[in-house]
Amino acid sequence: MGDNPKETLGFWAVVAIGVGGMVGGGIFAVLGLAVVLAGGGTPVAFAIAGVVAALTSYSYAKLSVTFPSQGGTVTFLNQAFGPGWVTGSLNILLWASYVVTLSLYAYACGSYGATFFPEAWRPVMKHVILSGGIVVFTVVNCLGATAVGRSETLIVVVKMCILAFVAIFGLWTINWSGLAPSTWENPISLTAGGMIIFVAYEGFELIANTAHNTRDPARTLPRAYYTSVGAVVILYIVIAMVVVGNLPLDRIAAAKDYALAAAAQPFLGRFGFLLVAVAALLATLSAINATLFGSARISYIIARDGELPRELEKKIHGRPLEGLVLTGLLGLLMANFLDLSSISTMGSAGFLLIFAAVNLANVVLGRRTGSRRWLSGLGALVCVLALAALIWKTIDTAPQRIWILVGLVGGSTALELVYRALTGRHIRLTSTQSPGPAAPGVASPK
Repeated sequence: MGDNPKETLGFWAVVAIGVGGMVGGGIFAVLGLAVVLAGGGTPVAFAIAGVVAALTSYSYAKLSVTFPSQGGTVTFLNQAFGPGWVTGSLNILLWASYVVTLSLYAYACGSYGATFFPEAWRPVMKHVILSGGIVVFTVVNCLGATAVGRSETLIVVVKMCILAFVAIFGLWTINWSGLAPSTWENPISLTAGGMIIFVAYEGFELIANTAHNTRDPARTLPRAYYTSVGAVVILYIVIAMVVVGNLPLDRIAAAKDYALAAAAQPFLGRFGFLLVAVAALLATLSAINATLFGSARISYIIARDGELPRELEKKIHGRPLEGLVLTGLLGLLMANFLDLSSISTMGSAGFLLIFAAVNLANVVLGRRTGSRRWLSGLGALVCVLALAALIWKTIDTAPQRIWILVGLVGGSTALELVYRALTGRHIRLTSTQSPGPAAPGVASPK
């Protein structure tokens, strides 16, 4: 999808990309963490995070229509802020954030996969499975197996049907006392909890990468953004209600890494647990595949624009293999050596920063995009406040993790500055400004 310039995407196809991008491994990975952070107010935390995503989708919709390009976010930042080190740092941060989400999906894959083994084996099997998922799909992407790409749409349909099935049946058995306001954390903690798991909403921005191939983009793209984000917000709130309403908070905390499967067991029995575990494996494996596919191409675009080493813009057999292997290796290290909270915090912080920048980009380009600048300005402010809440929560509960955040942002900036100083390379705006089939493709839906 996206490589054929004659291929056109209709409304529902674009919505599927947005929904599939968001409802990947994220919801399976962070749901238990959200409950630990927000308690019975978990649905509220997801709603707060959804507001941030919805505001940002307005800026993406306007920018995608005005600057249709396979470069997506990279193009928007370059158009608004020019070829400076700030733009370069943000683009590298975007790629790094995708690497973090790759590790998050792999971590969730290992956690759910390990539930099929005896308790004593699970710690080891989690690492075996998560490592195997990254290695196998790195090899598959190197080989360019088209069958896996075609299976992505089917996996999206299967996991959405299973989630809908669990949501509908779970609503009938909810113990509403588990959702009472007395079980909620305070408003600041609710907001901070929603931001730490904000990475679950990452993915709708993939719609931007399809703009040049979308049928009637001026009408289709805005509707697709708002429909996909709105549908996922509702789905996440309902799923959160089902989990909190069917399982005591202490049991959710104990099963944090596979909370959704554990929550399905009280009303669907062992069948429900296995059903959700299988769905989680399908979703996280497809997310690993799609993220490797997409982030390798993002590294290619950024390197082609002069912000990463030239080696990453080399293509072997028509594919950016060096960027792919580097992405897989970094994801492998993060998934094996960082815990779920650290990975989720890094991913959420990275995308909040990127989304704040995209909202600001639409403020700068508001006259060209025909936007209500105050709305994008509000989106940028909300992203910054959300990031502040995330940082506050991190310092309050796990201050050592703040250095991981500093490393993510500071490392992206340092890499850009050092690389510019050593090589003298600069962003070449023309490579991502124009639409068309030159770029090597977009990430398929997770």
